[in-house]
Amino acid sequence: MPSLRSVLNLHGPALVLDAASSRVQVGWLKGPDDAGVWQHHDGEAGDTLFRGLESLGCDVLEAGCFLFCAGPGSLLGIRTTAVLLRTWTTLKPRPCFSYQSLELVARGPHAPGMAVIADARRDMWHVVARDAGGAPLPVQRIPAQDLPTSRCMPEHFRHWAPLPSGTARVPYHVGELLRATANVPLLHESPEPDAFLHEDPQYVTWTPRVHQAPSSSAASADAD
Repeated sequence: MPSLRSVLNLHGPALVLDAASSRVQVGWLKGPDDAGVWQHHDGEAGDTLFRGLESLGCDVLEAGCFLFCAGPGSLLGIRTTAVLLRTWTTLKPRPCFSYQSLELVARGPHAPGMAVIADARRDMWHVVARDAGGAPLPVQRIPAQDLPTSRCMPEHFRHWAPLPSGTARVPYHVGELLRATANVPLLHESPEPDAFLHEDPQYVTWTPRVHQAPSSSAASADAD
Protein backbone atom coordinates (compact mmCIF):
# COMPACT_ATOMS: atom_id res chain seq x y z
CA MET A 1 0.00 0.00 0.00
CA PRO A 2 1.40 3.44 -0.86
CA SER A 3 1.67 6.40 1.48
CA LEU A 4 0.24 9.84 0.83
CA ARG A 5 3.75 11.20 0.28
CA SER A 6 4.59 8.62 -2.38
CA VAL A 7 1.26 9.15 -4.18
CA LEU A 8 1.66 12.92 -4.27
CA ASN A 9 5.25 12.64 -5.45
CA LEU A 10 4.11 10.51 -8.38
CA HIS A 11 0.64 11.83 -9.18
CA GLY A 12 0.02 15.20 -7.53
CA PRO A 13 -1.90 17.42 -7.34
CA ALA A 14 -4.63 15.40 -5.62
CA LEU A 15 -8.29 16.12 -5.08
CA VAL A 16 -9.49 14.63 -1.77
CA LEU A 17 -13.17 13.81 -1.16
CA ASP A 18 -14.48 12.60 2.20
CA ALA A 19 -18.22 12.12 2.65
CA ALA A 20 -18.06 9.47 5.39
CA SER A 21 -19.68 11.78 7.95
CA SER A 22 -22.33 14.48 8.02
CA ARG A 23 -19.52 17.03 7.54
CA VAL A 24 -18.33 16.59 3.96
CA GLN A 25 -14.68 17.59 3.45
CA VAL A 26 -13.00 18.45 0.16
CA GLY A 27 -9.30 19.26 -0.23
CA TRP A 28 -6.71 20.12 -2.87
CA LEU A 29 -3.13 18.93 -2.23
CA LYS A 30 -0.37 20.12 -4.56
CA GLY A 31 2.48 18.06 -3.12
CA PRO A 32 3.71 16.00 -0.17
CA ASP A 33 4.70 19.04 1.92
CA ASP A 34 1.64 21.10 1.06
CA ALA A 35 -0.92 21.64 3.84
CA GLY A 36 -3.54 21.93 1.14
CA VAL A 37 -6.67 24.02 0.77
CA TRP A 38 -9.75 22.59 2.46
CA GLN A 39 -13.47 23.24 2.52
CA HIS A 40 -16.16 21.54 4.57
CA HIS A 41 -19.94 21.77 4.56
CA ASP A 42 -22.56 20.04 6.67
CA GLY A 43 -25.33 18.22 4.84
CA GLU A 44 -26.01 15.55 2.26
CA ALA A 45 -23.14 14.59 -0.04
CA GLY A 46 -25.09 15.12 -3.27
CA ASP A 47 -25.15 18.85 -2.54
CA THR A 48 -22.15 19.49 -0.28
CA LEU A 49 -19.54 17.82 -2.48
CA PHE A 50 -20.30 20.28 -5.27
CA ARG A 51 -20.46 23.20 -2.84
CA GLY A 52 -17.03 22.23 -1.57
CA LEU A 53 -15.59 22.00 -5.07
CA GLU A 54 -17.06 25.39 -5.95
CA SER A 55 -15.57 26.92 -2.78
CA LEU A 56 -12.14 25.46 -3.57
CA GLY A 57 -12.23 26.98 -7.03
CA CYS A 58 -10.15 24.13 -8.46
CA ASP A 59 -10.49 22.52 -11.87
CA VAL A 60 -11.23 18.79 -11.54
CA LEU A 61 -9.51 18.17 -14.88
CA GLU A 62 -6.23 19.47 -13.39
CA ALA A 63 -6.14 16.82 -10.67
CA GLY A 64 -3.42 14.22 -11.20
CA CYS A 65 -5.15 11.73 -8.91
CA PHE A 66 -8.07 11.37 -6.52
CA LEU A 67 -8.15 10.35 -2.85
CA PHE A 68 -11.38 9.38 -1.14
CA CYS A 69 -12.67 7.81 2.05
CA ALA A 70 -14.13 4.37 1.34
CA GLY A 71 -15.55 4.01 4.87
CA PRO A 72 -16.65 2.98 7.33
CA GLY A 73 -19.19 5.77 7.43
CA SER A 74 -22.17 7.02 5.47
CA LEU A 75 -22.81 4.55 2.63
CA LEU A 76 -24.86 7.12 0.75
CA GLY A 77 -22.12 9.74 0.99
CA ILE A 78 -19.36 7.31 0.04
CA ARG A 79 -21.27 5.88 -2.92
CA THR A 80 -22.14 9.37 -4.14
CA THR A 81 -18.40 10.12 -4.06
CA ALA A 82 -17.66 6.88 -5.93
CA VAL A 83 -20.10 7.79 -8.71
CA LEU A 84 -18.41 11.17 -9.15
CA LEU A 85 -14.96 9.61 -9.30
CA ARG A 86 -16.01 6.99 -11.83
CA THR A 87 -17.47 9.74 -14.01
CA TRP A 88 -14.36 11.95 -13.79
CA THR A 89 -11.96 9.08 -14.50
CA THR A 90 -14.04 8.09 -17.53
CA LEU A 91 -13.72 11.62 -18.90
CA LYS A 92 -9.99 11.65 -18.15
CA PRO A 93 -8.30 8.50 -16.77
CA ARG A 94 -6.38 9.12 -13.53
CA PRO A 95 -5.49 6.93 -10.54
CA CYS A 96 -7.80 6.77 -7.52
CA PHE A 97 -6.69 5.88 -3.99
CA SER A 98 -8.86 5.16 -0.98
CA TYR A 99 -8.30 5.23 2.77
CA GLN A 100 -10.35 3.95 5.68
CA SER A 101 -11.73 6.50 8.10
CA LEU A 102 -11.22 4.58 11.35
CA GLU A 103 -7.68 3.53 10.48
CA LEU A 104 -6.82 7.14 9.65
CA VAL A 105 -8.08 8.28 13.06
CA ALA A 106 -6.38 5.38 14.87
CA ARG A 107 -3.01 6.36 13.41
CA GLY A 108 -3.52 10.07 13.96
CA PRO A 109 -2.77 12.22 17.02
CA HIS A 110 -6.22 12.25 18.67
CA ALA A 111 -6.76 8.58 19.60
CA PRO A 112 -3.56 7.37 21.32
CA GLY A 113 -4.08 3.82 22.58
CA MET A 114 -7.83 3.88 21.94
CA ALA A 115 -9.98 1.75 19.68
CA VAL A 116 -11.94 3.75 17.08
CA ILE A 117 -15.57 2.85 16.36
CA ALA A 118 -18.46 3.74 14.06
CA ASP A 119 -22.04 2.52 13.86
CA ALA A 120 -22.47 -0.55 11.63
CA ARG A 121 -26.29 -0.82 12.07
CA ARG A 122 -28.26 -3.76 13.46
CA ASP A 123 -26.68 -3.36 16.92
CA MET A 124 -23.19 -3.86 15.48
CA TRP A 125 -20.18 -1.53 15.43
CA HIS A 126 -17.22 -1.10 13.13
CA VAL A 127 -14.05 -1.04 15.23
CA VAL A 128 -10.32 -0.62 14.73
CA ALA A 129 -8.89 -2.14 17.90
CA ARG A 130 -5.25 -2.29 19.05
CA ASP A 131 -2.83 -5.18 19.35
CA ALA A 132 -0.71 -5.81 22.45
CA GLY A 133 1.83 -3.25 21.27
CA GLY A 134 -0.80 -0.59 20.62
CA ALA A 135 -0.75 -0.82 16.83
CA PRO A 136 -4.12 -0.59 15.02
CA LEU A 137 -5.63 -3.87 13.83
CA PRO A 138 -7.74 -4.33 10.67
CA VAL A 139 -11.31 -3.08 10.96
CA GLN A 140 -13.82 -5.53 12.44
CA ARG A 141 -17.59 -5.61 12.88
CA ILE A 142 -18.65 -6.63 16.39
CA PRO A 143 -21.56 -6.23 18.85
CA ALA A 144 -21.53 -3.41 21.42
CA GLN A 145 -20.88 -5.72 24.38
CA ASP A 146 -17.59 -6.85 22.80
CA LEU A 147 -16.16 -3.38 22.19
CA PRO A 148 -12.83 -2.48 23.83
CA THR A 149 -13.18 -0.43 27.01
CA SER A 150 -11.01 2.46 25.83
CA ARG A 151 -12.66 3.72 22.65
CA CYS A 152 -13.62 6.80 20.70
CA MET A 153 -15.72 7.79 17.71
CA PRO A 154 -14.91 10.53 15.17
CA GLU A 155 -16.98 13.72 15.33
CA HIS A 156 -19.85 14.14 12.86
CA PHE A 157 -20.19 10.39 12.30
CA ARG A 158 -23.84 9.41 12.48
CA HIS A 159 -25.03 6.68 14.81
CA TRP A 160 -28.46 5.05 14.95
CA ALA A 161 -27.93 2.96 18.06
CA PRO A 162 -27.18 4.77 21.36
CA LEU A 163 -23.48 5.59 21.63
CA PRO A 164 -21.97 3.08 24.10
CA SER A 165 -21.33 4.67 27.49
CA GLY A 166 -17.78 5.91 27.97
CA THR A 167 -17.08 6.49 24.27
CA ALA A 168 -15.04 9.66 23.68
CA ARG A 169 -15.55 11.89 20.64
CA VAL A 170 -12.43 12.95 18.74
CA PRO A 171 -11.86 15.39 15.84
CA TYR A 172 -12.18 14.20 12.27
CA HIS A 173 -10.19 16.83 10.36
CA VAL A 174 -9.10 15.00 7.25
CA GLY A 175 -6.40 17.46 6.21
CA GLU A 176 -4.76 17.33 9.63
CA LEU A 177 -5.00 13.53 9.79
CA LEU A 178 -3.53 13.07 6.31
CA ARG A 179 -0.59 15.34 7.15
CA ALA A 180 0.05 13.45 10.39
CA THR A 181 0.11 10.10 8.55
CA ALA A 182 1.73 11.23 5.28
CA ASN A 183 4.53 8.64 5.51
CA VAL A 184 2.33 5.73 6.62
CA PRO A 185 1.21 3.25 3.91
CA LEU A 186 -2.52 3.72 4.40
CA LEU A 187 -3.77 4.16 0.84
CA HIS A 188 -5.32 1.49 -1.37
CA GLU A 189 -5.32 1.63 -5.15
CA SER A 190 -8.97 1.81 -6.20
CA PRO A 191 -9.39 1.64 -9.99
CA GLU A 192 -13.15 1.13 -9.49
CA PRO A 193 -14.07 3.39 -6.55
CA ASP A 194 -16.69 1.96 -4.19
CA ALA A 195 -17.62 1.77 -0.52
CA PHE A 196 -15.63 -0.43 1.85
CA LEU A 197 -17.35 -3.71 2.74
CA HIS A 198 -16.25 -6.24 5.34
CA GLU A 199 -17.20 -9.04 2.95
CA ASP A 200 -18.59 -9.36 -0.54
CA PRO A 201 -22.41 -9.41 -0.67
CA GLN A 202 -23.98 -12.83 -1.01
CA TYR A 203 -27.04 -13.32 -3.18
CA VAL A 204 -29.67 -16.01 -2.77
CA THR A 205 -30.58 -17.80 -6.00
CA TRP A 206 -34.15 -18.77 -6.81
CA THR A 207 -35.89 -20.73 -9.54
CA PRO A 208 -38.58 -18.77 -11.37
CA ARG A 209 -41.95 -20.45 -11.75
CA VAL A 210 -44.86 -19.58 -13.98
CA HIS A 211 -47.89 -18.60 -11.93
CA GLN A 212 -50.75 -21.06 -12.41
CA ALA A 213 -54.36 -20.99 -11.30
CA PRO A 214 -55.27 -23.62 -8.68
CA SER A 215 -56.55 -26.93 -10.06
CA SER A 216 -60.31 -27.60 -10.06
CA SER A 217 -59.92 -30.27 -7.34
CA ALA A 218 -58.02 -27.87 -5.09
CA ALA A 219 -60.60 -25.16 -5.69
CA SER A 220 -63.39 -27.61 -4.78
CA ALA A 221 -61.60 -28.59 -1.58
CA ASP A 222 -61.23 -24.93 -0.60
CA ALA A 223 -64.93 -24.37 -1.25
CA ASP A 224 -65.83 -27.26 1.07
